[in-house]
Amino acid sequence: MKKSITWCLAGLMLIGLAGCNKAAKDADAAKGGEQAVVADAAQAGAESAAQAGAEAAPAAPAADATHAAHPGEVPAPADVAAPPADAIKTESGLAYKKLKTNEQGRAVAASDLVKLNYTGWTTDGHMFDTSTDRPDPVIFSPENLIPGMNEAMTLAKVGESIRAWIPQDLAYKGQPGAPAGMLVFDFDIIDVVTPTMPPANAPEDAIKLPSGVVYKIVKTSPGAKAIAETDLVELDFAGWTQEDGKRFHSSLEMNESLAAPVNTMFPAWKEVLPKVHVGDVVQMWVPQAHGIDPDGNSLKGNLVFEMTILSARSMPQPPADVAAPGADTQKTESGIAWRILKQGTGTKHPTAKSTVKVHYSGWTTDGVMFDSSIARDKPIEFGLDQVIAGWTEAVQLMVPGEKRLVWIPEELAYKGQPGAPAGMLVFEIELIDIVSD
Repeated sequence: MKKSITWCLAGLMLIGLAGCNKAAKDADAAKGGEQAVVADAAQAGAESAAQAGAEAAPAAPAADATHAAHPGEVPAPADVAAPPADAIKTESGLAYKKLKTNEQGRAVAASDLVKLNYTGWTTDGHMFDTSTDRPDPVIFSPENLIPGMNEAMTLAKVGESIRAWIPQDLAYKGQPGAPAGMLVFDFDIIDVVTPTMPPANAPEDAIKLPSGVVYKIVKTSPGAKAIAETDLVELDFAGWTQEDGKRFHSSLEMNESLAAPVNTMFPAWKEVLPKVHVGDVVQMWVPQAHGIDPDGNSLKGNLVFEMTILSARSMPQPPADVAAPGADTQKTESGIAWRILKQGTGTKHPTAKSTVKVHYSGWTTDGVMFDSSIARDKPIEFGLDQVIAGWTEAVQLMVPGEKRLVWIPEELAYKGQPGAPAGMLVFEIELIDIVSD
């Protein structure tokens, strides 16, 4: 939420101002080295791992391991300093050995989405990253990773465990902040969850809309909730360019499903989603003009999508006087207007440096919601010195338990920052607690 009241909304490729639920589990668990692991993965990242049937491979054997540096750290293997004599060396200079084999397993391709666990060490035995301390395995596409990880993962099959010694020129090549020198990784390949592209051309029984967008519901959910334009939906999806069939994004790569308000999405999704239900699986054929990048600056041509609608819930509605503060509001010298909606139960006010816990919803003055912790059903904690100036000032006027409607002028909000909500902003804020001073 830092400096933005969660307009992580603005950064997501697939929506104009969309869901903050996309901050990946991987990012939450980052340990410094994690950034390096995905440094070359411009698109790699996050959305909940598909539960594809194969049994999870066991963690890499630790029988040859040294002691851990601290509780919870995966011990380095005894051969971490250099490849042993029984390791196989490839033409690139990478060395590897398989810790567990599965000859019947599916081979891994560079373009696959691979569900796995991994741990990485430097040759002095320092663990710089692991996925094993997270609730779920991660999903990566090998082609989005550093060359050595790409090569090592494609040497394995589903159900196998492999240890790889990756020379620096196949790793991070001295990038500042990245692990240096030769790196050692253990990979446990659990499954391949690569989505299958729908037909490049829409079938005859697909529904064509006046805009040129075509869709087909390939799995229906009779009796399920219909999606409203104002709902916040949660979905898993994948997208391909129609001409060459190349996958350009998948929520599986984010290890968390996408959650966003329908009315903040790009035109094709905004048009189709109100025609489907929770539980439906939908395929879409989208002309460039109605897609993610209508001008074709970075993503050219028509697009094909498949999505599964996981859930939908109603969003808080804008206040009747969202366009401008009414006569019953009070105003601060800086220009912030406010009205108390619910009296607080506490007496203490937060300071400019307090950490607070709040629920909130935010609208532009035309009534379009751009964010809501209520819709996500999760209060937010943040420091009042880490947010826009209008929030820092407004929340200090409140006491725990109090709820206010607040109008924040643009100069105390985002000041025209590209991609951020523009103009005067309206927030409904409930101060749940002052966590710390």
